[in-house]
Amino acid sequence: MPIKVAVIQFPGSNCDLDTVYVLNKIMKIETDLIWHAQFKNSDYDAAILPGGFSYGDHLRAGIIAAYSPAMDIVKQMAKEGKPILGICNGFQILVESSLLPGALLQNDCLTFICKWVHIRTETSNSVYTKRIKKGTVIRIPIAHGEGRYFNDEKALKELNNNDQIVFRYSDEKGKITAESNPNGAFESIAGICNLDRNVLGMMPHPERASEPILSPYKSSDGLGIFQSLKQFLEGS
Repeated sequence: MPIKVAVIQFPGSNCDLDTVYVLNKIMKIETDLIWHAQFKNSDYDAAILPGGFSYGDHLRAGIIAAYSPAMDIVKQMAKEGKPILGICNGFQILVESSLLPGALLQNDCLTFICKWVHIRTETSNSVYTKRIKKGTVIRIPIAHGEGRYFNDEKALKELNNNDQIVFRYSDEKGKITAESNPNGAFESIAGICNLDRNVLGMMPHPERASEPILSPYKSSDGLGIFQSLKQFLEGS
């Protein structure tokens, strides 16, 4: 059976086609774009929640989409050990649906941020970083208004102890500084995974850094995340 991935489209998704393009055309993974109301079975091998502004970010980012029936299927897939990736708004949806811990608050600058940043890979022990060496610095863009990761002191300690922090904002040399943290995220967190390592939420956009032509820096650093996913799905 060929590998098949679902990219779930919500009202207000705007990075869905970019993600489908990367998977279909670059990674050569059969991928379907599915309207959330039509996502009714867990036959797919993986699911991706793309970036955007689901339901216009009314109430707060991701909260309405978290109650879509599609998320019941996503939760079932996650329980089965299938990979689930939430990018930007997708990360917000994963948090609001309790698939990942914590909260994503308004940026500390109180404005929308759209720029290229550096993130340091904190672990290779996840579905999405199998091919990325721990400590590797990736250049990748962000575009969000509510991306400041928050959790309490106890929960942050658990995330660290359990090796669940996957990416942190850093400078180009991998140093964690206040200046390299674009949104005030606690502990400079840019992405986390669940205990089973198959659910990842990240604010930066790997689909926007998967071809050099898309980047002013000729960066295709985001491709490593999708390559890791493909390696996992192929069982290699």
